[in-house]
Amino acid sequence: MAKPSAPLLKTDNNLILALQIAELVKTAGGQALFVGGWVRDHVRGSPSKDIDIEVYGLPARDLKNLLQRLGKIDAVGESFAVYKIANLDISLPRRESKTGTGHRGFSIIGDPTLSVQEATRRRDFTINAIAWNPLTDEYHDPYGGLKDLSQKVLRIVDPQTFTDDSLRALRAMQFTARLELNVELNTRNILKTVAVDDLPSERIWGEIEKLLLLAKRPSIGFQLGLEIGIINKLFPEMEALVNCPQEPEWHPEGDVWTHNQLVIDQARTRIDNLQKERQLSVMLGAICHDFGKPSTTKYIDGRIRSHNHEEAGVAPTNDFLDRLKIRNLHGYDVRKQVIGLVANHLKPGMWAKARDGVSDGAFRRLATKVDLDLLARVAKSDCLGRKGYFDCSSIEWFLDRAKKLEIQHQAPSPILQGRHLLTLGLHPGPQIGKILALIYEQQLDGTVKTLSDATEAAKRIIQNLNKEITL
Repeated sequence: MAKPSAPLLKTDNNLILALQIAELVKTAGGQALFVGGWVRDHVRGSPSKDIDIEVYGLPARDLKNLLQRLGKIDAVGESFAVYKIANLDISLPRRESKTGTGHRGFSIIGDPTLSVQEATRRRDFTINAIAWNPLTDEYHDPYGGLKDLSQKVLRIVDPQTFTDDSLRALRAMQFTARLELNVELNTRNILKTVAVDDLPSERIWGEIEKLLLLAKRPSIGFQLGLEIGIINKLFPEMEALVNCPQEPEWHPEGDVWTHNQLVIDQARTRIDNLQKERQLSVMLGAICHDFGKPSTTKYIDGRIRSHNHEEAGVAPTNDFLDRLKIRNLHGYDVRKQVIGLVANHLKPGMWAKARDGVSDGAFRRLATKVDLDLLARVAKSDCLGRKGYFDCSSIEWFLDRAKKLEIQHQAPSPILQGRHLLTLGLHPGPQIGKILALIYEQQLDGTVKTLSDATEAAKRIIQNLNKEITL
């Protein structure tokens, strides 16, 4: 049998616990095998913390009693013998049969008498159908997953049952990109037949999120999605980019789809130092940034133009985000950022050309709409997401200017607050909000810099309002 490529990290608490479980199961007369993604990544030399264990030869009651010796267990799927202890999932081998529509339409029965071949038959791809005994270093590979991994091939385990779970088509997209695999021909043909209209938004987004964050080149997955019809079925805003022409002088790479895929991959190289919510904002901004081109692209004086495609891209971006139910993540308004990125992605380059004519106030106002650091990342990806050489140094100028104003991540906080206006004799009401907005505009312009400036400006506004009332 092949030897694992990744060393076992005996300091990993999950692994220590998993090995304890394997020893206990062996002592009780059973066999514990690591299965699924952990084994796949272990063979590849890419350590993973998510360990799934299947226990053969022990009834569910005995397995539960055994696990209780190690601590509190959570019977997350006790009806078919799935238990969680710490961060490990431990289960009996399972029989699955399709009983209805949708991703929940399965009958699942835990059966400790199954053979490894029978148990792994329910898995999606051969690379995920490898089991490993950590005590003997023995691989169980009835469907050739080790060979497919070494040859970088994605292959279906069982063509008869594969389409029972339509999420597998999206899993194919993210696995192909993450592991940079070639999809075997029969697998590709079967993927084209998968209906995905039964999938809830949350499950679709779960796979797209993995594609965006775990693959170095997410475009590989999106290209497969286009070829097998998933883009057409789920993301019409992306499909509209296919064959949408661009001016060759600025886009020698070809149509908007081709440019879009290059931009997505460029964006992926610029997010590793960001928190997850900001990473996703950049990646979604890259996906959506040219959604306005199909509706605005025209031939004008022998040239291909897409005037106002930033603004035109907002509506289809909202539709795209609605379909995936994307709004906030960990309290961060991802949707606001993505819309801001789409609506303003040309500004860093355009403003750099005007340089001296762009005021600090313009920068501060833009910072109220979008994180300028994220905007610079998307704009840089947009600039470099083309074939040939283009000078993208304008993006550095834009970001340097934002940093000097200390607004690269957010707009200035309002100096004047409602409580300050109350001390001037105003009473709570809509008038306070209007005055605060007027003062904040002056702050963005730079004419109000301190609380004293703001207070004096507010007094003048109040005096003018009082004069109007008197008249």
